[in-house]
Amino acid sequence: MLGTEISSRWSSRLTFILASTAAAVGLGNIWKFPYITGENGGGAFVLVYLLCIALIGIPVMIAEIIIGRRARHTPGEAAKAVALESGRSSAWQITGWLGMITGFLVLSFYAVIAGWALAYVGEASSGAFIGASITDIEAIFSTLTASAERLTFWHALIILSVILVVGNGVKDGLERTVRFMLPAMLVLLVIIAVYAAIEGDFAATVSFLFAPNFSALTANGVVLALGHAFFSLGLASGIVIMYGAYLPKDTSVVQTTLWIAAADTLVSLLAGFAIFPIVFGSGLEAGAGPGLIFKTLPVAFSQMPGGLLLGSLFFIMLVLAAFTSAVAMIESAVAFVEERFNLGRWAATISAAAVLWLLGQVTIYSFAGASWTQIDWTILGRQLSSWFDVIDYLTGTILLPIGGLILAVFAGWVMRKPFSADEIRTENWAFQLWYFCVKWLAPVAITLIFLQLLGVVSF
Repeated sequence: MLGTEISSRWSSRLTFILASTAAAVGLGNIWKFPYITGENGGGAFVLVYLLCIALIGIPVMIAEIIIGRRARHTPGEAAKAVALESGRSSAWQITGWLGMITGFLVLSFYAVIAGWALAYVGEASSGAFIGASITDIEAIFSTLTASAERLTFWHALIILSVILVVGNGVKDGLERTVRFMLPAMLVLLVIIAVYAAIEGDFAATVSFLFAPNFSALTANGVVLALGHAFFSLGLASGIVIMYGAYLPKDTSVVQTTLWIAAADTLVSLLAGFAIFPIVFGSGLEAGAGPGLIFKTLPVAFSQMPGGLLLGSLFFIMLVLAAFTSAVAMIESAVAFVEERFNLGRWAATISAAAVLWLLGQVTIYSFAGASWTQIDWTILGRQLSSWFDVIDYLTGTILLPIGGLILAVFAGWVMRKPFSADEIRTENWAFQLWYFCVKWLAPVAITLIFLQLLGVVSF
């Protein structure tokens, strides 16, 4: 193989599926998917999102896994090693480095939002939402997000928890965590979805999610669907290449990827069925933005039978989902610090987490309203009012799709075809279909979507 390999391996194919699914299933599915669906035409957005998953997300995910497994290195070094093996320039290492940087930027605000969820577990279980009005709920949310001290406290708890898991390594840390947390999160989500279907407006939810309203879907919404497909699957963020580096050689990449993508998509839709019946049944607004589950849902919990228990379970589930993704997103940075600076696992984990904590202050003080974080920019029709908005927009709308484009070009045009076939272990119709998608369909589709956003082309 190429150079000194990373020695860690997943103990089984099932463990890899669980770990990758846990990495994919997180705030993207439960916090972000419902509100961006509400803002972008409901069923129209869902349809575009599903097409992006099937035609672009899955091929790119397979590409990332085989890059990681072939090189057995952290993302930047893996892309460099595969490029050199293919007789190409080492400059192609940007394929991995861009993903690592993007993933770290995403995690910088992701861990802060996870802190919100942790704080809301206490609010919900204490009965703070029971009988509360919309004004009361907005006051709870505003009080939390306006306090840099409180946000820093909850954010620090998330970071410390991540350190305790990741510091123990792949088998003793990541594997043990996902084996418990992923099933627990899924059970809670199913319970909430069933309750929501009984107590809320299930029919309105079905119509909203599966009756497309294309008049509400803009070019920016199409790009957002593509970016969310990458965000949801953990693509172009360093996670998949890193997890691929731990994958045993005899594991089927294609079958494993299909399982992960199916599970991730199912959770996104299940989150919609857990949230929208409650929203519609309570006469609330689906397109309520990022505050949907922190301001809108608590109002519904305050009005529903068993709202105290349901609210508590919901935010516990949200914390579990956020946490399993957070430990995945920091893994490539920790492994890089280990590899590059020859540090032990604990030292590397603490170092990466310290940088992450500092970067998280940008998001914390953006919400707290610190003057140095406030801006007034409009980029491609999107209004940005803080540095958090910039990071969110930059990663979700720009860097993730661009990273996916570079990954597709790398797998289809840079990495030699026999190497891909060796990793996928076949050149049958499935391989040829993947190769066509990653070489032609994904690059062309991503490029056209960007050109539409820029106004160069119109569909």
